[in-house]
Amino acid sequence: MASRAGILTDWPWKPLGSFKYMILAPWAIHGTYQFIARGTDVRDSFYFLILPFLLARLLHNQIWISLSRHRTAKGNKRIIDKGIEFEQVDRESNWDDQILLTGILFYVSHMTIPQASHLPLWRVDGIIITVLIHASVVEFLYYWLHRALHHHFLYSRYHSHHHSSIVTEPITSVIHPFAEHMAYFTLFAIPLFTTLFTRTASMASLTGYILCIDFMNNLGHCNFEFIPSWLFTIFPPLKYLMYTPSYHSLHHTQFQTNYSLFMPIYDYIYGTVDQALNGTYKTSLQRGEDSPDVVHLTHLTTPESIYHLRLGFASLASWPHSPKWYMWIMWPLTLTSVVWTWIYGHSFVLERNAFKKLKLQSWVIPRYNFQYLLQWRSESINGLIEEALLDANRKGVKILTLGLLNQGEELNGNGELYIQKHRDLRTKLVDGSSLAVAIVLHSIPKGTSQVLLKGKLNKLACAIAHALCARHIQVNLSSKDDHEKLKRSINGKHGDNLIFSRTFSQEIWLVGEGLAEEEQKKAPKGTLFIPFSQFPPKQIRKDCLYHSTPAMIIPQSLDYLDSCENWLPRRVMSAWRVAGIVHALEGWNVNECGSTMFNIEKAWEASLQHGFRPLALPAM
Repeated sequence: MASRAGILTDWPWKPLGSFKYMILAPWAIHGTYQFIARGTDVRDSFYFLILPFLLARLLHNQIWISLSRHRTAKGNKRIIDKGIEFEQVDRESNWDDQILLTGILFYVSHMTIPQASHLPLWRVDGIIITVLIHASVVEFLYYWLHRALHHHFLYSRYHSHHHSSIVTEPITSVIHPFAEHMAYFTLFAIPLFTTLFTRTASMASLTGYILCIDFMNNLGHCNFEFIPSWLFTIFPPLKYLMYTPSYHSLHHTQFQTNYSLFMPIYDYIYGTVDQALNGTYKTSLQRGEDSPDVVHLTHLTTPESIYHLRLGFASLASWPHSPKWYMWIMWPLTLTSVVWTWIYGHSFVLERNAFKKLKLQSWVIPRYNFQYLLQWRSESINGLIEEALLDANRKGVKILTLGLLNQGEELNGNGELYIQKHRDLRTKLVDGSSLAVAIVLHSIPKGTSQVLLKGKLNKLACAIAHALCARHIQVNLSSKDDHEKLKRSINGKHGDNLIFSRTFSQEIWLVGEGLAEEEQKKAPKGTLFIPFSQFPPKQIRKDCLYHSTPAMIIPQSLDYLDSCENWLPRRVMSAWRVAGIVHALEGWNVNECGSTMFNIEKAWEASLQHGFRPLALPAM
């Protein structure tokens, strides 16, 4: 919001929240009815096509968001070497309001202006008039309006809201108060109404003009440079006719330069071109990809999780992953994404962060949970993980952590497969098991005398049982096979603390993969479920407490975080991801995978020293 909110700052439909699209429903329904019910000689195609046009704008902008986030995460040709934070994501989450406004104006114009009905598909004269008026009138008026908006009176009440984003994303271009948007729409309406009243308008000129504005707006607000220098070498006057991302980025860092809309000619005429323009442009084009110190290798979970990636819908990615009722509408796109991930054969960069002197990245294996459960897909998935590990090794990555099912015991022996196959790797592989165990141990309330251990008996479960028995806490197991297996591995003097029990009276349950709903129902009221699994158990009990999967709150100095890790809250990272960061900070040049377990208390103390904090226990 602007530092001093002026009148008409908020959008009129703000109180409607996520139901704001309903304001277009009457027109959309009426237009569809007219198109179906009337004959071809009477129906108005333009009226019917307004809604598909708005949907196309949404898709167009989303493509720019995903492309920009992917490129800035990789780092090549990045302009400002910073990232965005949750605050900016929240502020820019209403970017679709201006599309709603376009729809309303189009529908109202169609109803009130006779010349707006039954438009032809194409007219060359209308397109030429639109281009000429934009270049000669709109660009000139916008330049002076923009300079006026930088006067302290208007800036503090309106335009400062836009400039709150120093590091821009494509959609930053349309983040303005409602009154400011109305001023812009008045400018952009000049060529549109001119062609309407001169009867030279066409569907191509009206919709094409808006899409061109979207394209140039998105282009200029990317935080990476991709306009090649040879374009300006071949045609030098182009620098007066088309701006670049670095050109407008300087406006967001210097504020008092580069005021032009898309054509810098007026900045050159009035002497407001930033002197650092050429240097910034060249430096950005020459910037290479980042070489991270730590990489966290994760994967997709449910088919809908692709929307919750930071490359997907920013507003969804910035909150913990949870089912949304409106996702069923997206099923064709969801199915397409599943097919794409089945075909696509490489990991990709999801996000980058910075902590102290470390450069951090998250990479994604384009596979879903269900694909990991298919035994015949194991070789293919292992190939993708191995390829990512070798790629990290070539880039000089110090630590690579395996997240979620990428470290499955049946899949690759908790990562041991790759270490045995590539013994000369400089990159160390960390599964984070020691820190995960430490977090579970420190999540158990003080004074606890006994716990119930449920779920699959894996590496973490065994380590937790050993540690609890050594601390003289009774560990109950309801599986006789699991009890006998653990009994053989525990030192004799602590073995008495391992109990085979068919009762479910314990109030602290440590749960892993494979916890059945029927077993949860046997827990007494008020039971605390503490997961040690990668995935949280399904919460079916309203009278019990469920702790998070092993995770820690990250320090405030960990920068450029604008998305949540799966179901975890904001600024919370899984133990497996944190472990890699701690290993790199401490300089522990060792692998922690397979059957190898790092020192549990040493990992815990080091994470606390670097500012990571445990999550509080849930309250009833």
